[in-house]
Amino acid sequence: MTRGRARHVPQLQPTLDAIRRILRVLRRSSRLSQREYGVGSAQLFVLQRLADSPASSINELAERTYTHQSSVSVVVRRLVEQGLVVRRPAMADRRRRELKLTAAGKRLAERAPAPGQVLLIEALRALSGARLRSLEQLLTSVVRGMGAADEHPEMLFSEETSDSTQSRPRPSGRRHRSQKTSRGRRKTRPATPSR
Repeated sequence: MTRGRARHVPQLQPTLDAIRRILRVLRRSSRLSQREYGVGSAQLFVLQRLADSPASSINELAERTYTHQSSVSVVVRRLVEQGLVVRRPAMADRRRRELKLTAAGKRLAERAPAPGQVLLIEALRALSGARLRSLEQLLTSVVRGMGAADEHPEMLFSEETSDSTQSRPRPSGRRHRSQKTSRGRRKTRPATPSR
């Protein structure tokens, strides 16, 4: 890593601005999904893929969402817990577990707008094969340069949950009690631990 004053490279700004715009669209979409529909944008992405047609397996759904099966499996589990997706034996092969939207899942998928990652995927698919390969190579070089080549590529915003509970700060562990001084003022000092 370069230490000291970084060399200013004017050509970087357009590239960084493009990345900032992509992140801004994704973040805005994620906030809207959470606020208006009660699901994370990764969950909404999966719902809308299943609205096109049921998936015969987690692996098939992973292909349709361009992600790893372990990532999509976590998202599907949350959707099943919320009653938006059901797993049932597939008609063609009873050993396989088909993934299908419930009535509530269909309603949600129909009324919600396309999440940001769909817009990103559509924009990438519009590139020619050669430009897409070139972009992949360039981004892979950037990822390596950041030391992030070993990071697991989770589905975008898959860490979001549908509940709005946020972690509260923990108390410091030291309780305080107040005592009167000889002048009638109150002072606070740590409480003596109980034995």
